[in-house]
Amino acid sequence: MTSRAKRPGSDGEHRIQEDLGTVARADRFYDDQVRDRLNPRMRAFVARQEMFFLSTADRRGDCDSTFRAGPPGFVQVLDDKTLAYPEYRGNGVMASLGNIRENPHVGMLLIDFARDRIGLHVNGRALLIPDERMRAAHPNLPVDPVPGRRPQIWVEVEVEEAYIHCSKHIPRLVKVPLAGSAGSSGSTGSPGRSGALGAAVGSAGPDGGGRPWGTDDVRRKGGDYFGAAEDRVPASAGPVPAAPPVPAAVKVPVAVKVIAPVSPLVSPVLPVAHAPEQRSTGRRRRFLGWFS
Repeated sequence: MTSRAKRPGSDGEHRIQEDLGTVARADRFYDDQVRDRLNPRMRAFVARQEMFFLSTADRRGDCDSTFRAGPPGFVQVLDDKTLAYPEYRGNGVMASLGNIRENPHVGMLLIDFARDRIGLHVNGRALLIPDERMRAAHPNLPVDPVPGRRPQIWVEVEVEEAYIHCSKHIPRLVKVPLAGSAGSSGSTGSPGRSGALGAAVGSAGPDGGGRPWGTDDVRRKGGDYFGAAEDRVPASAGPVPAAPPVPAAVKVPVAVKVIAPVSPLVSPVLPVAHAPEQRSTGRRRRFLGWFS
């Protein structure tokens, strides 16, 4: 059982557990699932992911959350205590990197929506490392052929906590072809948009997966989807007028990779996640989780 003095988590979460009577349940989770390093199943899971969610905070505790994506394995597993991921060209704001420079604590959440429908939390301390220094230290890092996926800087994360995000609230999502790409219904096979952006089905592979990686083209990045630029007024213009009604739909003329929920009436053939098999010993063993 977890020692009272060495329980994972914050004082705040421990007090809430006491208030709500969940201490015993939390201790079971801490004992069974929370690790201070990545075990082999966790490392394999990270190595096949194409995206994750990142949380950071500045020195005052003001938070930011963001999304990172790349080809499968873009998050590098350097060892059981260390991950690293590349920072691709973005909007130039550098909110996450700026927070990390002030406060190295980060939280990563990797979710497999399509295959095993499971997630992995990784909390740790981050360090910003220029690409040339990172490659000097790790010469086997892959060189991405897609120009928009060539990092100038890497974020190296020292793992402090790693634990499961259970599947009960994770939706099953499936990848579908980009509109007009090869293999999609109604495709004529002509060049046009699918030829220009790449005939990608699902994965952000070596050709970029049809996504405009690193582009500064406003329209290809989604335009002013939420109308923020349209609402902008000079500071001297007085109070901001009421926002106009939101249009029913905003059409952005770019090819977008769609991840769609599975219809209950159409069940695509997907690998079914099963609990790891246990060799029979004459006694039924309790399943402790995917990463145990």
